[in-house]
Amino acid sequence: MQKGKRTPIATLGEFGLIDHLTEGIELKNPSSLYGIGDDAAVLHYPDKEMLVTTDLLMEGVHFNLVYYDLKLLGYKAATVNISDIYAMNGKPLQMTISLAVSKRFCIEDMEQLYAGMRMACEEHGVDIVGGDTTSSLTGLAISITCIGEADKDKIVYRNGAKDTNLICVSGDLGAAYMGLQLLERENAVFKGEKDIEPDFSGKEYLLQRQLKPDARGDIIKKLAEAGVQPTAMMDISDGLSSELIHICKQSNVGCRVYEDRIPIDYQTAVMAEEMNMNVTTCALNGGEDYELLFTVPITDHDKIEDIEGIKLIGHITRPELGYALVTRDDKEFELKAQGWNALTEEK
Repeated sequence: MQKGKRTPIATLGEFGLIDHLTEGIELKNPSSLYGIGDDAAVLHYPDKEMLVTTDLLMEGVHFNLVYYDLKLLGYKAATVNISDIYAMNGKPLQMTISLAVSKRFCIEDMEQLYAGMRMACEEHGVDIVGGDTTSSLTGLAISITCIGEADKDKIVYRNGAKDTNLICVSGDLGAAYMGLQLLERENAVFKGEKDIEPDFSGKEYLLQRQLKPDARGDIIKKLAEAGVQPTAMMDISDGLSSELIHICKQSNVGCRVYEDRIPIDYQTAVMAEEMNMNVTTCALNGGEDYELLFTVPITDHDKIEDIEGIKLIGHITRPELGYALVTRDDKEFELKAQGWNALTEEK
């Protein structure tokens, strides 16, 4: 949080803070008819379907401000919602932001948080059109709603996977989880030692994947340019296993994923070995990668192979064959949904 000048939020009040944080926001999308400044935003989507997603992030559950810069936190909070619109094969256009803030935060802190959100929105062409602020007795809470559009025949749901479809992912998996493990390890090691700096050298990619993830609009664009329409899709927030099982259950199909096809970055593998963890388990269950997991018809095999940044990792099967991981030595193990669950009793 801000260490220099600290201006109490009470000096501005609720509406003053909103005006201050949203000053200079200009609407850029034609569908954003009217934004901040009235009781509600006015949006218009001629000949399009509207997509809406919302996400709630709670301090102490979803983020720890010991190692989260507020600007990066704002960027990530906006990005994970934008990612949900891309996961429906849509285009993100508008966003509303609501904050619950305790007295330990100042105006300068909120400026940094909002700067990160505005940066993410600018990168993806999203208009901030409203929101709310209130006080909190327990810390910081961030609630974001992102709105997008898509042609009716272009929307991709989770329930469209078919037998023999190919299973694909963008980017690489497990890096965000290993970044979190690194942050927690360094925080534990140096807790209370003010003069000792944590050692992150050579592991910058892992930190970036955890603290500043990308929403893969570039992959959506590449698929469209190649003429590939996914049959089912979602983003990987809770782990590959959990997300793939979601798709299979909603599509009433089974799957086979091949261990040697799962894309894993070198730094992820090194960090897993250093922490005596199985790197495949990290990639399957870690979560927070925000890469795209999707299925395509087998006839699109050659098109997928030609798209940089996409990896073919398996195929869809009949439902009675279940969900399985095929190991490097050709053994099959049941895939289980062991990713992040915010409602478990133990964190």
